[in-house]
Amino acid sequence: YDPENSGFISTERFRDLLATHGSELDPHKLEVLLALADGNADGKICYQDFVNLMSNKRSNSFRRAILQGSRQLKGCSLRDEAGLGLSQRLVRHVAYETLPREVDRKWYFDSYTYCPPPWLILAITIAEVAVFMYYGFQLDRLVLQVSSPSFLKSPLPYHPQLRAQAWRYLTYIFMHTGIEHLSLNMAMQLLVGVPLEMVHGALRIGLVYVCGVLAGSLAVSVTDMTAPVVGSSGGVYALVSAHLANVVMNWSGMKCQFKLFRMAMALVCMSVEFGRAVWLRFYPPAFPPCPNPSFVAHLGGVMVGLTLGVVVLQNYEQRLQEQSLFWIFFCVYTLFVLCAVFWNIFAYSLLDVRLPPPP
Repeated sequence: YDPENSGFISTERFRDLLATHGSELDPHKLEVLLALADGNADGKICYQDFVNLMSNKRSNSFRRAILQGSRQLKGCSLRDEAGLGLSQRLVRHVAYETLPREVDRKWYFDSYTYCPPPWLILAITIAEVAVFMYYGFQLDRLVLQVSSPSFLKSPLPYHPQLRAQAWRYLTYIFMHTGIEHLSLNMAMQLLVGVPLEMVHGALRIGLVYVCGVLAGSLAVSVTDMTAPVVGSSGGVYALVSAHLANVVMNWSGMKCQFKLFRMAMALVCMSVEFGRAVWLRFYPPAFPPCPNPSFVAHLGGVMVGLTLGVVVLQNYEQRLQEQSLFWIFFCVYTLFVLCAVFWNIFAYSLLDVRLPPPP
């Protein structure tokens, strides 16, 4: 069936073989094989995928689909199913937004129960809004709060003079320069983060988000040593860039509607927010000599998203500890964190950096 010895077989030939020999297979395994053929957008199936599936060495979604007798994979496309309620339509929409394979979309649709709900991104967003409103009333301004002389006196933002207070490398996400800054970050965080958390869970999404946040503040402390940092852009950009990279890498399998338009809009929002941050960084500060917040945190988040984030989101239901590429990027990330920590301890005094006064 593979005269060229390429390791692949066409989906048409694969279906013919299943029609001929399907009665010899376990019925649940047969349905997974049919779903594998239906969900393959390349028109061919890898022999190794077939062997892994038959030997139960595939990801947990395949393994559980085979072993659980109550699990039934329908032959039709998930999008063709009618009579769904509002919550089911939402789950189906999320499946098509985030997963490139039809068999994984079906498994996710049938197994998702909203328990636990996507609480992490919602909790972070609510906390950011609450902190922003608190300082909005305290500073008596909602736009360009950073121009207030009391803005950086909060114990939350990262400040180069206070870099020994380790919590500031993470808590800076709860402070924003104004309602325009908060709105853009909150929109991207909810529109991308919540669906990703529904599919991949709070642990994976939290890992990408926190790594992006920490990479953002550490990147600023290394490359823009005199600037403070505020805003959740490091974590948001890690999630958004990982999702966009995953869509591009699995372009043919992604069946979300208007995916090109959605990608363009996401890139426009990211560009507008990043451009605003660059403008604000070099805009003369209202209260010198402290500079305005840095934009480098955005770049740190993007780098985390394009490396660690892509690996975390790439294989649905496959355990992270089973992915060698995950450990490679995680070790690289850990090395970066350690180097940045030593940089913060020694480089400032060795380079005799002139820091702004503490707030």
